[in-house]
Amino acid sequence: MKRREFITLFGSAAASWPLVVRAQQAATPVIGFLSGGGERAFAPMVAGFVRGLKETGFTEGQNVVIEYRWAEGEYGRLPEMANELARRPVTVLMASGGTVAARAAKEATSTIPIVFSTADDPIANGLVASLNRPGANITGVAFLSTELAGKRLGLVRELIPQAKLVALLVNAGNSEMRTIIKDTQDAANSMGIRLVLLDAQTEGDIDLAFKTAAQEHVGALIVGTDPLYYIHRDRLIALAAREALPTVYFLSDFVASGGLMSYGSSFPDSYREAGVYVGRIIKGEKAGDLPIIQPTKFELAINSKTARALGLTIPPGVLAIADEVIE
Repeated sequence: MKRREFITLFGSAAASWPLVVRAQQAATPVIGFLSGGGERAFAPMVAGFVRGLKETGFTEGQNVVIEYRWAEGEYGRLPEMANELARRPVTVLMASGGTVAARAAKEATSTIPIVFSTADDPIANGLVASLNRPGANITGVAFLSTELAGKRLGLVRELIPQAKLVALLVNAGNSEMRTIIKDTQDAANSMGIRLVLLDAQTEGDIDLAFKTAAQEHVGALIVGTDPLYYIHRDRLIALAAREALPTVYFLSDFVASGGLMSYGSSFPDSYREAGVYVGRIIKGEKAGDLPIIQPTKFELAINSKTARALGLTIPPGVLAIADEVIE
C-alpha cells in the first residue's frame, strides 16, 4: 500500500471513531429510578435494587446507568419527574415508594417498561389487571404492607390489652392510605377498639399529630406505610419517646433505631427482586409477562429496651414469634 493511500485510509478510520464511541454509549441501558422517598433515607432500598441488578449481570457505572429522581415526600413533584424520564427516554422505569410513583410512571408512558414497588394491592389501585399476567408495559413488587394493618392492631392489643383508644397515623395525600384505614378500622371494630385517625402530610404535620395523640390520651399509635414517614423515621421515634406513646411501625429499621415494634416484609429484599426484574427486562423479557412479586415472609421486630422504658412487658407468646429482639 502506498504511503498516501495509507494516510487516507487511516484518517477515514480515525474520523469514524467518535461515531463508534457514541454508538456504544447510546447502547448502554439507562434506568430511570423514580421515587416518592428521599435519597438518604432510601439508601438501603437502593442497595437492594443494585444488588438485584448485579444478579442479572448489570453493574451501575459499568454497563448500566441509573438516573435517580427523588420527590422527598412531595408527591406532587412525581408526575413531572416521570415525564422527564420518559422524554429522555430511559430503557426501563423503576417507580419506587408507593402507588403515587407507580401511577405517575404509568401516566407518563405506555411504551417504556415499568417496574413498580407498592405497599398496596396493585389490582385494587388500578395499576394492573392481574397478578399473574399484569399485561401492557408494567409489573412490579407488592409489599402487601397495607394489608397488615389489622395484624399490627392485634399486636397492640396483645401488648397493651387495656388500650381501648388507638391512633392511626396516615398521609391523606397518599392513595394507599385508603386500604390501611379500612383494614385497621375493620379490625378495630371487631376488637372493640376506638380508632383515631391522625393525618400528617408534612414533617410539621407529624409534630401536630403527636400533640393531638397526647391530647386524646390514646393508648398506642400505629404508623401507616408511607415514604414520608420513613424519611422522617428518627423524628417519629423521638416524638414517640417524648410522649411515652407505644408505637408500632411498618419496617424493622424503625425498631433498630429505637422504635418499639414493627411488623412487615423486608423492603431491601423486595427492592432486590425489583432489580432482578429490571435486569431481566433489559435482557429482553416483557414487563407485562412477569407476574407481580409478593412477599412470602413477614418480620416481627421488637425493641425490648424501648419496651422497658415504656413500662411494658412483652408477652411470652409475642416474644416467641418475634424474628428479631433488640436488647
